[in-house]
Amino acid sequence: MVNRRTFLKSAGAAGALGLAGCTSNDGSSDGTTTDTTNGSPGTGTGTTTKSGSDGTVNFILTPAESSVNVKKQYAGVIKHIEEAAGVTVNARKAANYPAVFQALKSGRADIADASPTLAVVGADKGVTDVIGIRVAYGAAKYFSLLTAPADSSIGDLSDLNGETVAFADRVSTSGSLFPLYMLKQAGLDIGQAPEGEPKDFEGIWSNHDNAKKAMINRPDVAAAGTGAFATMGNVPKDQFPQRVKDIAAGFDDAGTEDPKLDLLKASQPIPRAPILARSNWSSSKRSDVEQALLDAKKEDFKRSEAEEELWFTGLEKGDASDYEPVRKVKENLGLEFGN
Repeated sequence: MVNRRTFLKSAGAAGALGLAGCTSNDGSSDGTTTDTTNGSPGTGTGTTTKSGSDGTVNFILTPAESSVNVKKQYAGVIKHIEEAAGVTVNARKAANYPAVFQALKSGRADIADASPTLAVVGADKGVTDVIGIRVAYGAAKYFSLLTAPADSSIGDLSDLNGETVAFADRVSTSGSLFPLYMLKQAGLDIGQAPEGEPKDFEGIWSNHDNAKKAMINRPDVAAAGTGAFATMGNVPKDQFPQRVKDIAAGFDDAGTEDPKLDLLKASQPIPRAPILARSNWSSSKRSDVEQALLDAKKEDFKRSEAEEELWFTGLEKGDASDYEPVRKVKENLGLEFGN
């Protein structure tokens, strides 16, 4: 029997994971509203007491990479929602994915940019519904990659025994959970990771682009586990399995960036990240907002002033059952996301 480990704690009891509320303190100065509420995270089914008025939608955003200005990225989407649904969107930025969950659970958010793992956790806890699955250039699935510098002595996953591996956020689906699953499947003892320390290797967690930078710039970091979007450009095309070549967005650019990286392992296809709604969000505008997101065209998602455009180009209807591959990994790692 899998030893279940409670992972996602309340904001007040999880300092080890840095579960700040919603913040914009990343140096980007994007004007995003900051939510610093540190009170009770709620009952597990959310509350409507902290949500906006019927004409206001609280939208929590999470940058996939630390270097991007996420509110500017979402400017076109926000404008489209406001015009199509007749609402005012109050956009806030979360420090990390656990903070997204707490914002939805406590009623401080109505909809959210979330990770695939949160689609599973939110459904299990009765906190969230999936509005839709994000699509990037026609693909509603993506991949997690474990990579190493091309000039290193690391040739396969077993070589990482005793080494240091960089990961993204501890609850990142493609940047932590799937890489840990692949390492475990390769026979490495992951110990109490992701919330604790692995046994057969050292793990460091940050975000996708910083994990990649650590691997490239630090001699002591042997490999990185990230979403494919962070490292695919550095890996030669001929190293990818056919499943990646067939459906990965951005594969045409594989191997075009320096420095070159070697692919150690690519995951099975992962359903792309969802846009979630709070399950008990009772606004009369809810259906209009959800339909506006599903009806948005590619140009709506690209209509922004950000230097880095949104990585996705649309939203297709989905529900929590689409995230069964993520549930399998979560259960294999023995994780329970507690209150």
